[in-house]
Amino acid sequence: MKILVAMRQVPERDAALTIAAGAGWIEDSALSYSTNEPDAYALEEALRLKDSLAPAAGEVIALTAGPERAASVLRDALARGADRALHIVTQSGPPQHDPLPLAHLLAAAVRAESPDLILTGLQSDDLGLGQTGVILAELLGIPHTTLGLHVETVASGIRVKRELEDGWFQHVEMALPALVTIQSGGNQLRYATLMGIKKARTKELREMDAAELTASAPAQSIELVRVFLPEKQRQTHMLTGTSAEIAMRLVDVLRNEVRVL
Repeated sequence: MKILVAMRQVPERDAALTIAAGAGWIEDSALSYSTNEPDAYALEEALRLKDSLAPAAGEVIALTAGPERAASVLRDALARGADRALHIVTQSGPPQHDPLPLAHLLAAAVRAESPDLILTGLQSDDLGLGQTGVILAELLGIPHTTLGLHVETVASGIRVKRELEDGWFQHVEMALPALVTIQSGGNQLRYATLMGIKKARTKELREMDAAELTASAPAQSIELVRVFLPEKQRQTHMLTGTSAEIAMRLVDVLRNEVRVL
C-alpha cells in the first residue's frame, strides 16, 4: 500500500506576531517554524498503518509545498519513518491562503505517484481553513472523509474511525484509493530517533518546481486585503439596585452578553 501524507510548515504557536509593512501579512523574517500539528498526526497514522502491514508491503511518502525552509518538515518526516519525500518548491512570502490553487498544485504531484491512500491534517494551525484536503480529493475524483482518528485496512479497503460531537464516534468503510483528513489527538506521536535521523540522510527527497505544476491551476479567487491584531478594550459596567436585583442582572450579563454560563 502506497500512503501519501500532505504536510505543511507553519509558524510556532507561541511566536510573537507583528504586522508587516503594508498590513498584507505578518512579519515572518524572525519567526520559527514547525510541522503543522494535525499533519504530524496524519504522518503518525500513516506510519502506524504501514507497521500493521507485512514487511515491504507499505510505503509512506511525505509531500509539502512551500519555500526552501519547508524542507525541514520533510526531513523530520523522513527521520520519523517516512520512506521518501517530495517538495514542491514555491517562492518565499505569505502562505497560500486560497485552498483551491494549493489543492491543484498538490494534485499535480499526487497524480504522478498514484497512491492508494492520501492522509492530510484536518486543518492548518496558521489559517485553519480545513478545505485543502477535501478539495484535493474532489480534484482527484476519489472518496474522502474528515475528522479521522484511526485508519485500518479491511477487505473492502479501509475502515476509518471518525470523531463526531458530544463524544460520539462513527466508523466508515471506504474503497481505495481514498483520502482522509486526520485531526490531532488520535495517537501518541513518535519522536525521531538518532538512528532515524541518520537514515533520513540517505532517503530520497525530491524537489519539484511549482511553476511547472501550476500551468493548469486556477488563479487566486480569494484576496487577502489586510491583517490586523485584535484590539483590546476594557469596559466597566456599574450595576446598581438591591442585592437581589444586582445578582439577577449579573447572571443575565454573564449568560447573554459574556456567554460564560
